[in-house]
Amino acid sequence: MERFDGKIVVVTGGAQGIGKCVCECFEKAGATVCMIDLQPGGYFQGDIGDKASLERFAAKVIADYGRVDVLINNAPSMMKGISDCTWEEFTHALNVGVTAAFYLTKLFLPVLAEGASIINISSSRDRMSQPQTESYTAAKGGIAALTHALAVSLAGKARVNSISPGWIDTDYTVYHGPDATQQPAGRVGNPLDIANMVLFLCSERAGFITGENICVDGGMTRQMIYHADHGWTLNT
Repeated sequence: MERFDGKIVVVTGGAQGIGKCVCECFEKAGATVCMIDLQPGGYFQGDIGDKASLERFAAKVIADYGRVDVLINNAPSMMKGISDCTWEEFTHALNVGVTAAFYLTKLFLPVLAEGASIINISSSRDRMSQPQTESYTAAKGGIAALTHALAVSLAGKARVNSISPGWIDTDYTVYHGPDATQQPAGRVGNPLDIANMVLFLCSERAGFITGENICVDGGMTRQMIYHADHGWTLNT
């Protein structure tokens, strides 16, 4: 495992799922983790869709530690479709999924340490969709684009990359049959698959990687599917 002894790591949405795994991996690697989540019990409880909460959170991190080495924008937005998603819900989804990542980066910019790394968690839905997923998909597409914009703006200050997970089972369920074999990797992913990539991208070994979106999805988005191929059929 990469070592991050003495590093200050900020993670949004770190109380469960991928975010929790990322926090645990950084802590095992020697880092101090400052996590914000709606759930109580962590470093800071707050709604990252709310500007004032972000400002209070950033102020606390800066007051406590004076710098940030790593920023992980992980917190997911709601998934609702065009049939029932309201204006307010769609706006909040974008605030959580895109605006918060932008604003936290802006708030921490003066205290980013030399060689800082920013990782935005997107989704394979930034390039493909299921019906009725507009709020989530728009947010994930937005943060993927924000990534390369920030990478250019922060050149020489911080490396900025994004990760697009595919099917990640946060309960570490082991699937058999079609759920597993439909994926070129032969299995469903788990949070550690994403956390491992996060830590690699934040390490010195990834020092020449910035502005990239890396899809960690077991190969699903690379698999072409046509009717009657490999047993697949289209029911109309």
